[in-house]
Amino acid sequence: MALKATIYKATVNVADMDRNVFIDNTLTLARHPSETEERLMLRLLAWLVHANERLTFTRGLSAEDEPEVWQLNDHGGIDVWIDLGLPDERRIKKACSRSQHVWLYTYNWRAAQPWWQQHQNKLAQHDNLTIRYLNDEQLSALTRLASRSMMLQATIQDGTIWLSDDNNHLEIQFEQWLEAGKRT
Repeated sequence: MALKATIYKATVNVADMDRNVFIDNTLTLARHPSETEERLMLRLLAWLVHANERLTFTRGLSAEDEPEVWQLNDHGGIDVWIDLGLPDERRIKKACSRSQHVWLYTYNWRAAQPWWQQHQNKLAQHDNLTIRYLNDEQLSALTRLASRSMMLQATIQDGTIWLSDDNNHLEIQFEQWLEAGKRT
């Protein structure tokens, strides 16, 4: 018998001072049987960082041709493509050709650092690609917020994310590995 996804509900309040975006929303996240809770929470964090009314979760791990999160425009084109992990270069190239902006959130230092060293020169050729890394300590703290029913408050200012629930308060900062439009 096939394993079914585990459903998580997150009631979120986002105050993004950097983009002047303020959203209250209830999100439903399906955790694929092969997905870790760390990855689920990073997917939720990515949604919070880019929050807007058009941003949606996709079929994720169940669909090879879709990112984890995306924002479609009125014409069915992809404005924002958000992926997680360490995808191969072909997937990133395809995403960059299909979307206005591609965001990749990496994690797990032992795997991410060698991947980055191997691919950074080729990835820097994509002008619409931004890559951020979340260190293991912050990801572990983020994962402690996970529950099947979450109520989270996110405040974002100057690139820092303050995330809290009733009992925990986190300060999260990504390490910027590559920023769209800014190449050295």
